[in-house]
Formats: sequence, structure tokens, C-alpha cells
Amino acid sequence: MTKQIQIAIDGPAAAGKSTIAKKTAELLGYTYVDTGAMYRAITYKAIQLNINLQDGEKLTNLLEQTTIELKPSATGQLVYLDGVEVTEQIRSTQVTSSVSEVAAHANLRTEMVKRQIEMGKDGSIVMDGRDIGTHVLINAELKIFMSASVEERANRRLLDNQQRGIKTSLETLIEEISLRDKMDSEREASPLIQAEDAIFIDTTSLTIEEVSEKIMQLAKERIA
Repeated sequence: MTKQIQIAIDGPAAAGKSTIAKKTAELLGYTYVDTGAMYRAITYKAIQLNINLQDGEKLTNLLEQTTIELKPSATGQLVYLDGVEVTEQIRSTQVTSSVSEVAAHANLRTEMVKRQIEMGKDGSIVMDGRDIGTHVLINAELKIFMSASVEERANRRLLDNQQRGIKTSLETLIEEISLRDKMDSEREASPLIQAEDAIFIDTTSLTIEEVSEKIMQLAKERIA
């Protein structure tokens, strides 16, 4: 029987985590979990209900009454919020600019981490986010921390937005990503930091294929 491992991929916004994690999961036949989509989903719901995003208690209560499901499909992972698909809606500019504020609340993160640990307990999983190697899959056999320059990440987000029909300027995206890096790294609850046993990959000058190949090689070594 082939060994089933956990793979944790962390890094800042637009570092390429989701794309790489998804590709790695497909190549290994593993389950992929985009934890960022889970935070986006609760942020989207809170905005729809006009809940104060600074009120951690209300947001945590909202999450406790909310079902978030991640389902694979031929076109990629679909996100369901209380049974309704919201895959595209949670990628709006408003959600993107608000999700770090929501994710900073300690009690909300505690509840979210519980759900994510449950998802990953059986192995055969690739999970990406900002605190996977440090708080969720703390015993993962392979931990990756990937990043790229702010300018490169802003360019990637610009291309992604253009494909989604979202109009934004490169300058605005650089500002947004820099601010999000600051908020994610400085929050008290599960800040964005590299796990001590994580392998760092700078993706600035690497293609998706090159990064995927590097991670696949590392995964094969752990599985063997």
C-alpha cells in the first residue's frame, strides 16, 4: 500500500499557492483543500448580512451556524456556502479587500482550524493557506512555504482579475497585496510565518510547471 501523506503549502497572497496545490493534488490523486476559500466564504456571507467585520464574536457565531463545503469538479474546486455555490462571488474585490480583517479574529480562526484539521486527518491531502504548516497540519510530512516579490504577485493577480473580468490597476494591486502581507504577518492569531520544518521556494522567476515539478519530487521522496 502506498504511503498517504499530508502536504501543507503556505505563503502570502498571490504567491501561486492554490494553483500549485491544486496541480500537486491532481498529480498525486490527493484531495485538495483551499483554506483561503473558506475564509472568503464567511467574509462574503458577513458582507451580505451587513455584519460588522470588526466584531469577532458576531463573526464567530455566524461561522458556527454556517456550512462551508469544498467540492472537486471538472473545472476545479467549487465552494458551497450553506448549500449554494459561491465560487466566483467570493473572489470579488470587496471580499478580497476584507478577508484579512475577518481572518484576524482569533476565535473565528480557532473554529476554522478545527474544521481544517478534521478535513486533513486521513492524509492523502494537499492543503494551502497561511497557517497550515504551523497550526493545521502541524505533523505534515511535507511543508512548503512559497513566496514571490510583491510586484510579481501583483502582476499575477492582475492577470487573474482580467480573466475574471475584474478591472484593477497594477498600482492598486501592489498596495493591496502589501497591506495584506502586513495584516497577515502582524495579526496575533496564527500569523503568516514559515514553519521551522518548511522548505522555502521563491516562485518569482519560476513557472507553474517548474514549481510543481519541484514539489512533486519532494513529495515522492516523502512517500518513498
